[in-house]
Amino acid sequence: MNSVELAVGDGLTIAKRNLIKIKRVPDLLVFTIMSPVMFVLLFAYVFGAAIGEQQGTSYREFLIAGIFAQTVVFGSTWTGLGLAEDMQKGIIDRFRTLPMAPSAVLFGRTLSDVVINVISLVVMALTGLLVGWRIRTSVWDALIGFLLLLLFAYALSWVMAVVGLIIPTPEVFNNASFMVIFPLTFIANTFVDTEKLPTVLRVIAEWNPISALVQATRERFGNVNPAVPEPAVWPLQHAELTTVGWSALVLAIFVPLAIRQYQRAVGR
Repeated sequence: MNSVELAVGDGLTIAKRNLIKIKRVPDLLVFTIMSPVMFVLLFAYVFGAAIGEQQGTSYREFLIAGIFAQTVVFGSTWTGLGLAEDMQKGIIDRFRTLPMAPSAVLFGRTLSDVVINVISLVVMALTGLLVGWRIRTSVWDALIGFLLLLLFAYALSWVMAVVGLIIPTPEVFNNASFMVIFPLTFIANTFVDTEKLPTVLRVIAEWNPISALVQATRERFGNVNPAVPEPAVWPLQHAELTTVGWSALVLAIFVPLAIRQYQRAVGR
């Protein structure tokens, strides 16, 4: 086999190892899934009545795409957290002694986190259906919407991989990632329309890549009110293109950065 085939095989082995770890510690998966379910129920039943109808569209339908995006973005932190834990426990040093491709640990880590995101999306979709969310388009459109969410999350997981290798302490990584991702997911169109935000926050939200992701998935799910005027800014007018473009750009930059940082980390 050539080097690419070996790297893929090694990556799949690492991914299997990470998924087996979740099987042995099911609490990790349970709490990962319960968090987005809690957000769906909280915003649908507690805040839904206070926020009201979003320009004629059911708030619960408006909400779900935002919850999906927020969940996969937070889910991307599992990559960095897992690497930080492996660094702290010395598991990365054990991997270094094995005859495997240096990139295998990173590809395996990010791939296993895609599986976790898929499970989370399935659970959230079922919860959304229970609270009144509906897909108003075709199965194909809905599938593309979910694929956009997974693509964006996969790209972001490589950013988290770099951060997790630079800050190899799980507690510090958790606090650092939360301080960045939490405002990033709220200063967007995840829970309210950008037009309802103050001017400065509205501009930030309109150009926030997460807003493009949410807009693209809402359009694919058919949860955008046709009576509402189209967005006035380019990223939201071309939400799918913006989402794919951002994902490709992040992967092009952070995949080699993550591999280089991993090589530095194991070479210390």
